[in-house]
Amino acid sequence: MAKRVFCIGNGESRKGFDLESLRKYGTIYGCNAIYRDFMPDVLTAVDHGIMHEIYHAGVAQKIPCYFRDWTKVPAMTYDSMLYGGIDKLEADEHIKDILVSNERGNSQEYVMHGSNLQGIVTMIKKNGEKIKKDVNNSTIKVSWIKQPDMSYSLTDICVENAGKGDKRDFGWACGASAGYVAIHREQPDEVYMIGHDINSPTNNVNNLYKGTKHYVAPENGPTPGVNWIRQWTTLFDWYPNIKFFKVNRFNDGRDRVNGPITEWVSKKNLKYIDYSTLDNLV
Repeated sequence: MAKRVFCIGNGESRKGFDLESLRKYGTIYGCNAIYRDFMPDVLTAVDHGIMHEIYHAGVAQKIPCYFRDWTKVPAMTYDSMLYGGIDKLEADEHIKDILVSNERGNSQEYVMHGSNLQGIVTMIKKNGEKIKKDVNNSTIKVSWIKQPDMSYSLTDICVENAGKGDKRDFGWACGASAGYVAIHREQPDEVYMIGHDINSPTNNVNNLYKGTKHYVAPENGPTPGVNWIRQWTTLFDWYPNIKFFKVNRFNDGRDRVNGPITEWVSKKNLKYIDYSTLDNLV
């Protein structure tokens, strides 16, 4: 039997699809906030806000999680990193508005993203109350590492940087990054792309989690699919012996989601199927 992985995006085409039904047929790789509704076997996120949300929710204590720029630092460096030389008393009056963190407990390591307090407090002093309106854009995000810990940086598995001895993150969006993680970990024969809609069938953003924390408002316009197309194209080209299946709900050309992607016409290892065909295959 072919070794299969299911790469689940958060496009609205998968609304109502029973992801649990796939579990016995292959490993399920998810993106970003999917964990709020369904726990995949492996989760990938690349934006700081959702990465720390996932870690604070304890997901990485249950399943492997791959994050961007996820560098674990010894706990002894925390105060110097956080305060950046500013007086603690001066900073602490603002910290409740700025710091997003889980409980420290007896953690020996942490991951931090964002500026340090010195820069933000300086802005507050300079701009007064104006900074309060922008504080959500200036937050410092900290995740104290808990055991068991199954969080990893994408650079742990990315290819070597042109013989320079280091690894580089491709800088891809979450969908193709999750695809790369799946291929790296599983070395599958088949990859099924479910909920990777690429385009939107309407004039608004196409995402199941729009309007929720760390996601854009529902009335926003569609996210351009050019980067997603380019990044998946790279995976098709890198792995010509893997069969990729883009799973559409209808696959009848009725809109920009349920038809072929023009840029992928020449890809011999890509096939389009609908849900009923998927049922027959698995």
